[in-house]
Amino acid sequence: MINNRFSSIFWDFGGVLTSSPFEAFNIYEKSSGLPKDFIRKVNSTNSEKNAWALLEQSKISLEEFDSLFAKESNELGHKVNGADVLELLQGEIRPEMISVLKLLKEKGFQQACLTNNFDSGDKDISPLDDANEDRAKIMNIFDFIIESKDVGVRKPDFDFYKISLEKTKANPKNIIFLDDLGINLKTAKSMGMTTIKVLTPSQAINDLEKTLGISLKV
Repeated sequence: MINNRFSSIFWDFGGVLTSSPFEAFNIYEKSSGLPKDFIRKVNSTNSEKNAWALLEQSKISLEEFDSLFAKESNELGHKVNGADVLELLQGEIRPEMISVLKLLKEKGFQQACLTNNFDSGDKDISPLDDANEDRAKIMNIFDFIIESKDVGVRKPDFDFYKISLEKTKANPKNIIFLDDLGINLKTAKSMGMTTIKVLTPSQAINDLEKTLGISLKV
């Protein structure tokens, strides 16, 4: 059963279907004597051309990221090796969100995963790693997977969403997009998508139920 307005659900991965990497960042910062949210500060400084942006667009290697992130963080007052940050990204799968994902598939909604990701090679460290069996099972639920590492641009770049629409052939007016970062939702909303900012699984599911006008209880 397709909702009479919405026919497609677009999902971010880390921080939506899994726990937020920001939680792991904060734990690492506390144990390392770093200021709270320091890693987020590094990631958001020169955000279109920094180490993080380049890695997620497959423009630098893991080794180059490690040294460039260390340089950038050191310039902001505390040296942090990029390799240490990458180890924090996996997150814990949120089973209640996966249940909703499966239920929406049964109801006939087209679903796509729109995620910023990087090529981790043979290291099982990225939020969505090809070698991770649990995550591979989740990805099989989606009709489409659009990753920044493959398309060469990343959220919140307009072109990332344009490519996603071209691949899915979905009408923005018929799409609900869930992401945990407002900056990523802003571009989607400007293109006509209905957006939900994910703060907690229960909040996101409740907001999705209200938007669709159907129960998602399993």
